[in-house]
Amino acid sequence: MMDYLSIPTAAGTFDAIAAGPVDGRPVLLLHGFPEAAVSWEHQVAVLGDRGFRAVAPDQRGYSPGVRPEQATEYGMDELVGDVLAIAGTLGWSRFDLVGHDWGGAVAWWTASEHPERLRTLTVVSTPHPGALGHALRVDEDQQLRSQYMRDWRSSSTERQMLANNAEALRRMFEWKVPASRVDEYIRRLSEPGALTAALNWYRANRPRAAIEKVAVPTLYVWSTEDVAFGSTAALETENWVTGAYSFQMLEDVTHWVPEEVPEVLTALLLEHLTAFGADRA
Repeated sequence: MMDYLSIPTAAGTFDAIAAGPVDGRPVLLLHGFPEAAVSWEHQVAVLGDRGFRAVAPDQRGYSPGVRPEQATEYGMDELVGDVLAIAGTLGWSRFDLVGHDWGGAVAWWTASEHPERLRTLTVVSTPHPGALGHALRVDEDQQLRSQYMRDWRSSSTERQMLANNAEALRRMFEWKVPASRVDEYIRRLSEPGALTAALNWYRANRPRAAIEKVAVPTLYVWSTEDVAFGSTAALETENWVTGAYSFQMLEDVTHWVPEEVPEVLTALLLEHLTAFGADRA
């Protein structure tokens, strides 16, 4: 059974999906762009069935109750703060954190700045920001892959993405995500202000300081056909983790790992969680 939650915080109320016993070992899952919490539906359901308490929120800008207008309200400090605020409302002193795409970036920063709050870290697709920064300096391929991050700061991006029945957004999913799910994402992002809020993650100010290495036990999952993140940053990520580290490379899989190969990812996630104990928060 899937639960649908409203999670009040000082920033506003986050919508979320959840499964599993409320006293189960807590796992928080963070989605990326241009998706929503339901991208984790399979993982949440399986984790809940295994006795975990899995919660996946619609993040800042995606939840209508937390949709500030200014791009400055979508900086990394605010996004990490949301993770801690959600955990606080749920009564979680320590938890396992999982992130994909932008959710992965937030997860890396949370693990770097607040390691005492995390039992484990799992990041899908997104390399450690330090590794990505290195790749952007030395690897022309990664520079080309990341050009979109600058392009999307343009004020014309919303119009371009939603034109012709959101053709540009639909192409982004590379026909690897079920059409009904893509329709749901586009319906959500077509709401007034929603796409601007999602794009404000790209338009916000960059973090104040450089990110540190991560000491939390970490699983990093990268797929060979990821259009956004190349092998240079993926392979460099191990140099940014000082704790236990597992790197899993998925052959012939695109960026949309949680929905393209949900069973594979869930099996890897369960193995990682099990390896680092079943104690509760």
